[in-house]
Amino acid sequence: MSITMKNVVVFVTDLNRAKAFYADQLGLPLAGESQMMMEFFPGAKTTLGVALALQDDAKALVGRHTGITLHVKGLVKVCERLQTAGARFIEPLEESPWGKMAVVADPDGNQFALVEM
Repeated sequence: MSITMKNVVVFVTDLNRAKAFYADQLGLPLAGESQMMMEFFPGAKTTLGVALALQDDAKALVGRHTGITLHVKGLVKVCERLQTAGARFIEPLEESPWGKMAVVADPDGNQFALVEM
Protein backbone atom coordinates (compact mmCIF):
# COMPACT_ATOMS: atom_id res chain seq x y z
CA MET A 1 0.00 0.00 0.00
CA SER A 2 1.12 3.54 -0.73
CA ILE A 3 -0.29 6.68 0.84
CA THR A 4 0.62 10.19 -0.27
CA MET A 5 -0.81 13.60 0.49
CA LYS A 6 -2.97 15.14 -2.25
CA ASN A 7 -3.76 18.56 -0.77
CA VAL A 8 -4.17 20.74 2.27
CA VAL A 9 -7.40 22.75 2.35
CA VAL A 10 -8.12 26.17 3.83
CA PHE A 11 -11.74 27.25 4.16
CA VAL A 12 -13.00 30.71 3.15
CA THR A 13 -16.32 32.56 2.92
CA ASP A 14 -15.89 34.16 -0.53
CA LEU A 15 -14.01 32.44 -3.38
CA ASN A 16 -13.73 35.56 -5.56
CA ARG A 17 -12.17 37.55 -2.73
CA ALA A 18 -9.92 34.58 -1.89
CA LYS A 19 -8.79 34.26 -5.52
CA ALA A 20 -7.83 37.94 -5.57
CA PHE A 21 -5.66 37.36 -2.50
CA TYR A 22 -4.08 33.98 -3.29
CA ALA A 23 -3.61 34.32 -7.05
CA ASP A 24 -3.31 38.07 -7.64
CA GLN A 25 -1.77 39.46 -4.45
CA LEU A 26 0.23 36.50 -3.13
CA GLY A 27 1.01 35.22 -6.62
CA LEU A 28 0.30 31.52 -6.14
CA PRO A 29 0.01 29.60 -9.42
CA LEU A 30 -3.56 28.39 -9.98
CA ALA A 31 -3.90 24.70 -10.85
CA GLY A 32 -7.67 24.65 -11.27
CA GLU A 33 -10.96 25.95 -9.94
CA SER A 34 -14.64 25.17 -9.64
CA GLN A 35 -17.58 26.96 -8.07
CA MET A 36 -16.65 25.51 -4.66
CA MET A 37 -12.84 25.28 -4.64
CA MET A 38 -9.52 26.37 -6.10
CA GLU A 39 -6.25 24.47 -6.10
CA PHE A 40 -2.81 26.02 -6.31
CA PHE A 41 0.63 24.71 -7.34
CA PRO A 42 -0.03 22.86 -10.61
CA GLY A 43 2.15 19.79 -11.08
CA ALA A 44 3.11 19.61 -7.40
CA LYS A 45 2.61 16.37 -5.51
CA THR A 46 0.69 18.28 -2.84
CA THR A 47 -1.55 21.23 -3.67
CA LEU A 48 -3.11 23.96 -1.58
CA GLY A 49 -6.89 23.90 -1.76
CA VAL A 50 -9.00 26.94 -0.95
CA ALA A 51 -12.60 25.84 -0.48
CA LEU A 52 -15.87 27.55 0.26
CA ALA A 53 -16.96 26.84 3.83
CA LEU A 54 -20.51 25.58 3.46
CA GLN A 55 -21.06 23.31 6.47
CA ASP A 56 -20.84 24.37 10.12
CA ASP A 57 -17.74 22.24 10.71
CA ALA A 58 -15.94 23.98 7.83
CA LYS A 59 -17.18 27.43 8.89
CA ALA A 60 -15.60 26.85 12.31
CA LEU A 61 -12.20 26.51 10.59
CA VAL A 62 -12.33 29.90 8.84
CA GLY A 63 -10.09 32.67 10.17
CA ARG A 64 -7.37 30.91 12.11
CA HIS A 65 -3.68 30.15 12.00
CA THR A 66 -3.43 27.42 9.38
CA GLY A 67 -0.06 26.01 10.42
CA ILE A 68 0.97 26.31 6.76
CA THR A 69 4.36 27.76 5.85
CA LEU A 70 5.07 28.83 2.27
CA HIS A 71 8.66 29.08 1.06
CA VAL A 72 8.90 32.30 -0.96
CA LYS A 73 11.77 33.37 -3.19
CA GLY A 74 11.95 37.16 -3.24
CA LEU A 75 10.04 37.52 0.03
CA VAL A 76 10.78 41.24 0.39
CA LYS A 77 9.12 42.02 -2.95
CA VAL A 78 6.18 39.73 -2.20
CA CYS A 79 5.63 41.46 1.16
CA GLU A 80 5.82 44.87 -0.53
CA ARG A 81 3.22 43.75 -3.09
CA LEU A 82 0.96 42.40 -0.33
CA GLN A 83 1.31 45.57 1.72
CA THR A 84 0.49 47.75 -1.31
CA ALA A 85 -2.62 45.63 -1.91
CA GLY A 86 -3.74 46.15 1.69
CA ALA A 87 -3.04 42.67 3.06
CA ARG A 88 -2.99 42.33 6.84
CA PHE A 89 0.29 41.23 8.38
CA ILE A 90 0.03 39.39 11.69
CA GLU A 91 3.83 39.51 12.03
CA PRO A 92 5.79 41.93 9.85
CA LEU A 93 8.75 40.85 7.75
CA GLU A 94 11.73 40.16 9.99
CA GLU A 95 15.23 38.89 9.37
CA SER A 96 16.90 36.31 11.58
CA PRO A 97 20.10 34.27 11.36
CA TRP A 98 18.28 31.50 9.44
CA GLY A 99 16.41 33.76 6.97
CA LYS A 100 13.36 36.02 6.65
CA MET A 101 9.79 35.48 7.84
CA ALA A 102 6.41 37.22 7.88
CA VAL A 103 2.91 36.04 8.79
CA VAL A 104 0.07 37.28 6.58
CA ALA A 105 -3.69 36.77 6.78
CA ASP A 106 -6.07 36.24 3.87
CA PRO A 107 -9.31 38.30 3.76
CA ASP A 108 -11.02 35.77 6.07
CA GLY A 109 -8.19 35.86 8.62
CA ASN A 110 -6.54 32.54 7.69
CA GLN A 111 -2.87 32.99 8.60
CA PHE A 112 0.17 31.76 6.68
CA ALA A 113 3.85 31.99 7.50
CA LEU A 114 5.98 33.18 4.57
CA VAL A 115 9.68 32.30 4.79
CA GLU A 116 12.80 32.71 2.71
CA MET A 117 15.94 30.85 3.76
